[in-house]
Amino acid sequence: HTCTQDLFRAGLLCNDAALKESDGHWHIAGDPTEGALITLALKAGMDPALEHGELPRTDHIPFESEHRFMATLHHDHAGHAFIFMKGAVEQVLAMCHRQRVIGDDAAIDLPYWHAQMAATGTLGQRVLALAMKAVDHDQHELKFADMESGFTLLGLVGIIDPPREEAIAAVRDCRAAGICVKMITGDHAETARAIALQLGIGNGRTLTGSELDEMDDEALHRAVREVDVFARASPEHKLRLVTALQANGEIVAMTGDGVNDAPALKRADIGVAMGRKGTEVAKEAAEMVLADDNFATIAHAVQEGRTIYDNIKKAIVFIMPTNGGEAGIVVIAILFGMALPLTPVQILWVNMVTAVTLALALSFEKAE
Repeated sequence: HTCTQDLFRAGLLCNDAALKESDGHWHIAGDPTEGALITLALKAGMDPALEHGELPRTDHIPFESEHRFMATLHHDHAGHAFIFMKGAVEQVLAMCHRQRVIGDDAAIDLPYWHAQMAATGTLGQRVLALAMKAVDHDQHELKFADMESGFTLLGLVGIIDPPREEAIAAVRDCRAAGICVKMITGDHAETARAIALQLGIGNGRTLTGSELDEMDDEALHRAVREVDVFARASPEHKLRLVTALQANGEIVAMTGDGVNDAPALKRADIGVAMGRKGTEVAKEAAEMVLADDNFATIAHAVQEGRTIYDNIKKAIVFIMPTNGGEAGIVVIAILFGMALPLTPVQILWVNMVTAVTLALALSFEKAE
């Protein structure tokens, strides 16, 4: 139906990703969430090249965590202009006063859409709202003032974004190793709660960005001890959470990929940037860069690091008595005026051959 076609079209055109096929496999260039919207349009029988040709983009407002939406301005060849928008449901609903229904538009039913958002989020799906607005054909620039109101809601989409199996295992291993994993996401609270449940993170409690804004530092210090899942959070909230955890005496490793994540990555004891989808700013601010963008790699790195640290301690504990014994015998001989009990060649033999070879074996011990 035309109503649904407009929903698919908005997802296809208000989009910076691309979907390409090679050797029978489809690949997404850009954000996976946007790639899913292109896939939806293709499954609906739309031709991306034709749609972009009939409604070329004139201007756009890119997605930012501060305003939580993306908008694009398009002009057709019949003298019409439209703004397409996608973003966080609460944000988009606040800009809409109408909703698309079969036959004609109607006044927006906010309780219905909020209920649909919660129901979809409970399934662990990432929920986006899509809307459009007709504007004057002479308008060729898109400003934030154009986004305040007047939009017609086209509908919601639920995107399945399940956690990887290795991530679930990695979280379990981290907890067993005494590492507390906290999840900070821009998704809706219901979505965050459902994904956290699948990952085994937290106790069911979730705090949103708006709730964090209402807390003073002292309340936040208490909250981060009890809550592990934070939803609708911005990069600024990440920085506050890192600071609060450090104030509680914790050693914090923080992951991030965006430009705005740089302060939190810099502030954390160990900043971990994403190597694939991470920005150069995030990589520069971080101490580590994940080549595969996989959380399980962090757990493997911690395990490897702990093994190396443990083996270094073993080697030192073994070498210290050896060297201490040698030094003690020489010092005693000097104090009592005795002939040196060990010749330099013997000392070299003990230090470079006996002690080093045995300590080398300790350095390759498996993880405890």
